[in-house]
Parts: sequence; structure tokens; C-alpha cells
Amino acid sequence: MTTGITSERVELSVDGEDVDIHYRTGGEGPPMVFLHGIGLDAATVSWRHALPALAPERTVYALDLPGHGDSDKPDRAYTTDYYLETLAEFIDALGIEEPALAGLSMGGAIALGHTLDGGPVERLVLVDSYGLGADAYWRTAASSVLQTPILGNMLWQGVGSSQPAIRNSLRSMGPGEPPQQLVEDVDSAVDRQTVRAMRRWQRSEFQWCGFRTDYSDRLEEIDVPTMLIHGAVDPLLPRRWSEQAAGTVTDSTLRIFDGCGHCPPREHPDRFNRAVRAFC
Repeated sequence: MTTGITSERVELSVDGEDVDIHYRTGGEGPPMVFLHGIGLDAATVSWRHALPALAPERTVYALDLPGHGDSDKPDRAYTTDYYLETLAEFIDALGIEEPALAGLSMGGAIALGHTLDGGPVERLVLVDSYGLGADAYWRTAASSVLQTPILGNMLWQGVGSSQPAIRNSLRSMGPGEPPQQLVEDVDSAVDRQTVRAMRRWQRSEFQWCGFRTDYSDRLEEIDVPTMLIHGAVDPLLPRRWSEQAAGTVTDSTLRIFDGCGHCPPREHPDRFNRAVRAFC
């Protein structure tokens, strides 16, 4: 059995433009597609440990969404709808049939939206997922800054510019000191164009009245097995979102990781991989 993870590329047409997509893949068995979060993330960041752990039972795919990692980073608007189209085109181009979808943060919203749009999905793994609620305590301040171009540029100009800046940003996402390997992975994946994509997506999503993407009133439509994993002390997206979603989705499993922040696959990789392997 060959489960080695390799880097591949595929050219997609998304929103009328060609975009070259980098993805990591390997393994054997039913397909599973992994979707990373916005900004300080990529296939090689969130899913560094998950891909080789799941490959013995699954054919795994983890793409760098446009604006991230080694994929194209066009100078354009970045929205949830754009990423939904990217996922649909990726699945179609590679001929992936009825995959399991795993999404972290923004990636969770993409997985949710694809499922609710009628994309054939075997099961869902939603990790500290965006798209499960209408608001968070920090949204008002973030919206004010992002909708003011000068302030937004000042806020993000240092993000990803150096390993100390990356380490400082990662400290805001969970308890404890970020491990050096994570800092290095983010450093290798993020550049100014990634920060531009992050800022533009956030400007689209973080509105004066709340978050643009909120699927909480449609969760009863999900008819596939769904696991929700959430860090107990995630400072960005409240754990109650996943708890409430687990009470609404008919066939759901909830796992709360104590002492964990916004990125369970990197903060607690062994526990995360065991939970996902048992579910899948």
C-alpha cells in the first residue's frame, strides 16, 4: 500500500479566470478533501499531521485555496462564494466522487456551503468552523477597522512579515506558546499576497451587522454524518457554535478538546487524528 503524500497541481477555471492550484494528495481508499482556514494557513499548515495519519484508510486531498500557499494569488476579490466555486471545480476536475470533507475555520464554512448547495458528500468534519453563527464579540471592532482602508492596511501590514510577527499572531489563536515548527510552516506558506487575500475576504465577511456567511438556520438540511470538533478555549470562534450545531444536525458527533484553541489539528494532532479516523 502506498500512502506517501505528494504535491500536485491542477488548473481550474473559477469565476471566469484560470487559476493554478497546488494540492497535497496520497493514500488509498474513499476520498477525503481537506480545506484550510483563511490567511495564516495552507494545506501544509493545518493538515501537516492529518494527511499521513488518514492516508492508510483514505485517499486524501488538501488544496491551497487561491491566495494561499503555492497556489495562484490573483489580484481580485476573495469571497466565500469564490472559494465555494473553487472547491466545486477542484472536485470536478479531479473526478472525485462523493468525498468526505474536512474544514477548519473558514474551510468549515466552505465544506458546509458545498454540502448545502447539493454537492455529493459522504460525511463532514467541521473543525472550529466558521459559518455556524451570526456574530462574535470581536466582530464589531474588526468590521470598523476593515471597512476603513487606511486602518485595515495598518493592521495587517506586519502580519506574516517575519517569524516573530507570525509567532505573535499565532499567540492570539490559542493557549501556550506556538511550537517553532508551526511558526516555520506558516512562514513558508504566507507572503504579502496571502495577507492581501485574507484582508479582502475578511472585508467581505465581517459586516457592520454581523458575519455575511451564517448557515445556522439551515443546519437541519444536513443529511450526512457530521463530526464537530472545537477547541474549548478557542478565542476566535465560540465553542457554543459547535455545541448548538451538534444539537441541530440530525446525525452529529461533538468533540470538545480541553486546553485547545483555534487549531486542533496542530495543537493536539494525535487526539485529532484518532477522533477523525474513528469517525471516518
